[in-house]
Amino acid sequence: MMPAVGVVGVGLLCALMVALVPSACSDPMGLVQEPVRPESSILKPKVMIAILARNAAHSLPYYLGCIDKLDYPKERIAIWAATDHNLDNSTAMLREWLKEAQADYHYVEWRPMEEPRVYTDEWGPKHWPPSRFNHVLKLRQAALKSGRERWADYILFADCDNLLTNPQVLNLLMAENLTFVAPMLESRSLYSNYWCGITPQGYYKRTPDYQPIREWRRLGCFPVPMVHSTFLLDLRREASKELAFYPPHPDYSWAFDDIMVFAFSARQAGVQMYVCNREHYGFLPVPLKAQQSVDDERESFIHTITEAMIDHSLQSSEYLYSPATQQDKLGFDEVFLINLKRRLDRRTRMLDTMASLGLQATIAEAVDGKALNTSQLQALGIEMMPNYKDPYSGRVLTRGEIGCFLSHHSTWVQMVEHGLQKVLVLEDDVRFEPRFKRRMMAIMEDIKKTQLDWDLIYVGRKRMQVLQPERSVEGVNNLVEADYSYWTLGYALSLQGATKLLAAQALSKMLPVDEFLPVMFNKHPNAEYMSHFERRDLKAFSVEPLLLYPTHYTGEPGYVSDTETSTIWDDEAVATDWDRQHAKKTSQQGAIRSVAQNSVTGDSPPPAARSTRDEL
Repeated sequence: MMPAVGVVGVGLLCALMVALVPSACSDPMGLVQEPVRPESSILKPKVMIAILARNAAHSLPYYLGCIDKLDYPKERIAIWAATDHNLDNSTAMLREWLKEAQADYHYVEWRPMEEPRVYTDEWGPKHWPPSRFNHVLKLRQAALKSGRERWADYILFADCDNLLTNPQVLNLLMAENLTFVAPMLESRSLYSNYWCGITPQGYYKRTPDYQPIREWRRLGCFPVPMVHSTFLLDLRREASKELAFYPPHPDYSWAFDDIMVFAFSARQAGVQMYVCNREHYGFLPVPLKAQQSVDDERESFIHTITEAMIDHSLQSSEYLYSPATQQDKLGFDEVFLINLKRRLDRRTRMLDTMASLGLQATIAEAVDGKALNTSQLQALGIEMMPNYKDPYSGRVLTRGEIGCFLSHHSTWVQMVEHGLQKVLVLEDDVRFEPRFKRRMMAIMEDIKKTQLDWDLIYVGRKRMQVLQPERSVEGVNNLVEADYSYWTLGYALSLQGATKLLAAQALSKMLPVDEFLPVMFNKHPNAEYMSHFERRDLKAFSVEPLLLYPTHYTGEPGYVSDTETSTIWDDEAVATDWDRQHAKKTSQQGAIRSVAQNSVTGDSPPPAARSTRDEL
């Protein structure tokens, strides 16, 4: 009878619940009255960033500015920072940054070393004696140990003169799912932060694999025997426990060098190094020689900044006070920067770049050829040179080219009206070569000493005469007598030169300004063009090697031409969109023969990702 009692009891209980909560037994699913809440997102992995600074006062503001801008939760980042053997105020700067920024980060470990200021066995601050390698290896090992003890998932080593301009660099490297991975960093040369080959003794070995990766002709993540400067380690991996900077592996017999020691450690631990170039991640300077100084390093880093600014907005850390660089005009009466009012991006970049170089610029507002109409051209008395056609495309003058000519013409007028003895004219799409300021000042000083009679000096151009060398100028290093040239990227102009250019009255027989200048110094190959100008005695020279180049070439991201893409000069209804990559004017210039190379002193390493700059 007991089971029956149980059934009756349950029935009575259910009846009572139905009376109180009608749906309690009739609809079992009704027990859940609220919507199901989704799971929260998983926290980002914990990252430690290791910062080792020595004599880095020149680079820390921008380096730390890049760290500030990393698109990664600051509360998931720990900072490990050390500084030692400083001749400058690196310690104070890093301390200031840590004090202001530490509240944003999960954890900060600070290891300053005020004394000594130098290593006893070093020749200078750029020399690496064994004692310095030993100390740096111990510091890196301390950072690695701290990362492990703090249960960091990753540790990022980034030299304090490396500019991580891509805010996504941490996310991108983590997404590769690799134990040991480095972002390929860019420099003004083919130099980067990886090797593709290594000798049995652990030294760099040239291989055919390096350049296609460096030039982005092969994209991806590539196994390599060496990465350095900036790299990410995944400390969650079992094999990462065997990685060590110090002491070196018992079997290590290569040179005592921190990057070689760690590469050997990775090899012994069975950890493959990778370098990735799927994206553009950042920049690093070319290493200096052992005998060079901190001032040389600062100057080299300034060039790294100017290269990074071409395609990136680069700012110093908001947590650091950075006094403005003292600016001057290189001894010129004015440094004119020609810029279209609507090209705010170029103006901002150039002003920031020139400020970092210590150059004081005066904006010369460019004439917008696209905005010119026929009545304006008539009012200015502008006529195209009879029978002028572009020598390769066959098209006539464009309004963009007219605007370009008028923009330069305006600076010549200002010179004469204000009696300016010498000026430097720059267009807004140029990049500066290393040590630009020092090299330009040295050339102008030599010119002054030799009392050279000059009208125009190309600072950036495209040399078109390729069969024989241009004559060097006696007594002036790095200067040649200019032959047929294109482009007006930048040039120095004397008052005497400006007077000659204006006296030619070129507006009534106009051709592109970079064709007009060779006519005026009697080096244009087209005799008919020259016949329109009776006086062609402009004294023209060129810096060699050149100190200015275009920021972008045809086909590269960011290339825009305001002269080629507009309308033809006498009919605003006929548009031109002349793509220079199909024009012989620039892409089919013959290579400069070895016997035609200009013989002058000075060095100018080839730019990044190019063996030549002979394409625009």
